[in-house]
Amino acid sequence: MKKEEVKSEEDVVRFLSNKTEFERKVLVAAYRIPYGKISTYKRIAEKIGRPKAYRAVANALHKNPLHPIVPCHRVVRSDGKFGGERKAAESRRKQVEREGVPIQNDAVKIGENVLY
Repeated sequence: MKKEEVKSEEDVVRFLSNKTEFERKVLVAAYRIPYGKISTYKRIAEKIGRPKAYRAVANALHKNPLHPIVPCHRVVRSDGKFGGERKAAESRRKQVEREGVPIQNDAVKIGENVLY
């Protein structure tokens, strides 16, 4: 299956068949984040039943082979900041800002209206 052929959650799972179960769960959880919303590494860890694995969630998203189909740019730190390398963090900030997510001081202004 080619990346361009991925159109559904089932396609995402099939495309990621070579990943670990943990990585698949993380990437599917990120796939579910709607346009204009964000989640945090911690919330994703909680959603997949591994509440203390938020750093592992970040690592799995860092290796996302399906960006932007799996919108890992919509996942931020619990303080709303964009983790990782500065240039990449700036790019993700711009992407979510274009999607209508409120930004203040280079971080997502986290509130129930934007959290998924």
